[in-house]
Amino acid sequence: MNFIGTVWSLLPAIVAIVLALVTKEVYISLFLGILIGALLFNNFNLFKAFVSIFEVMIEKLSSEWNIGILLFLVFLGIIVALMTRAGGSQAYGNWATSHIKNKKTALLSSFGLGCLIFVDDYFNCLTVGSVMRDICDKFKISRAKLAYIIDATAAPICIIAPISSWAAAVTGYTSGDGFSLFLSTIPFNLYALLTIVMVLCVIFFDINIKDMKEHEISAENGDVFNGKCDYADAQEMEVSTKGKVYDLVLPVLFLIFSCILCMVYTGGFFDGVPFVEAFSNCDASFGLVLGSFFTLIFMFVLYMPRRVITYNDFAQCIPQGFKMMVPAMTILTLAWTLGSFVSVQLEAGVFVQSMLHAYNIPLFVLPPVLFVIAAGLAFSTGTSWGTFAILIPIATEVFTSTDPMLVISIASILAGAVCGDHISPISDTTIMASAGAQCNHVNHVSTQLPYALVVAVACVFGYVVAGITQSLLLTFGTGLLVLFVELFVIKKKGI
Repeated sequence: MNFIGTVWSLLPAIVAIVLALVTKEVYISLFLGILIGALLFNNFNLFKAFVSIFEVMIEKLSSEWNIGILLFLVFLGIIVALMTRAGGSQAYGNWATSHIKNKKTALLSSFGLGCLIFVDDYFNCLTVGSVMRDICDKFKISRAKLAYIIDATAAPICIIAPISSWAAAVTGYTSGDGFSLFLSTIPFNLYALLTIVMVLCVIFFDINIKDMKEHEISAENGDVFNGKCDYADAQEMEVSTKGKVYDLVLPVLFLIFSCILCMVYTGGFFDGVPFVEAFSNCDASFGLVLGSFFTLIFMFVLYMPRRVITYNDFAQCIPQGFKMMVPAMTILTLAWTLGSFVSVQLEAGVFVQSMLHAYNIPLFVLPPVLFVIAAGLAFSTGTSWGTFAILIPIATEVFTSTDPMLVISIASILAGAVCGDHISPISDTTIMASAGAQCNHVNHVSTQLPYALVVAVACVFGYVVAGITQSLLLTFGTGLLVLFVELFVIKKKGI
């Protein structure tokens, strides 16, 4: 029996996701999803299934992009370990506590920092988490709430930032002047815009939906992890008493500057390519590796002459930082393997394309339909960029370059893909947000899901109006109105 390109191609991801949410355990859940995918791909030949699992896993791990991301994780883990050991994180936390007076201000600071670091979602997640964790702990903010703030200001911010790795990816999937087309989609990207509104409402009105209530109550009682911490090693480290605030601030600023510089370097900026074009053509993965490595050199020069830490301390932080990132690297490896079986081996994209072509859908209904399909596909495969590659060409085939519906349809695809990516347990960004906040991954997924779904419902209504009216004002107004109604009901009923 042939399972490739059929509805069965979505089964491995569905099983892994449901198991993870039910059992609260992510590693075995992901592996079982991979096993089901391998069995379907090999027509239930058990030996061939196990062989193909490790063939696909090795293939994913040998990818230049994925290797770069793993190296970036390791370097960033070392950077965080060094900042902690040198006392920079503690000094910054003490300084921030004297300036950040309450829980709301701490959350707003996390949100603001997330909005400022728009270059890349991985970079965003890990940097915001490393800077804000200790501060949020002091104000008894749960790691689940911090992880939500981080995740909600990662991909949703990057997808509406003209200068970001995401803008470069989207531009590559479109035809003609892709960058101008991307800019046109920003006002219609309801999920990104309404997520920003949602985060601000959560902060100002203290909206805790379902499981998030339990985590916030636990944090008020002194347990920000709610009993589950995958990053216990990161909490056990001697801290230098010589650290200053700039021992954290300067490395973070240097990291941001060097990563941006290295990303445009890979795009040919120093060979005369214009800045925006260089960013569009950059190799973000390699740029982040270079930027984080140069930051390690900068930290060595910053710390060693002042004897903030010893040479041996610096060396010990290397394996310490690596260990800190092992949970995230393990989940990423399994997620990449599962995503490959779903999207490449079992060709889930072919199934989605055939469904779209099989049904004669009225054009005005396409924006909400594409939003839902993109969300489902990104949720199942754990990748926004793969979803872009499958669905954007379909939209460009249906509408001409001058048709305003082209912009709306592509915006709905981008919004849906980010939504699916946001709520998927096997999404890179979701995993990075968990790592950045050092929050149990399943706890992050289960607490974030209701917030994302509230925004998704508002988006569907907004895109229905967009398909009918093609009016930006009515589209955004409808989405905003539905979101406020939902939040009013949630707050009123104490859901």
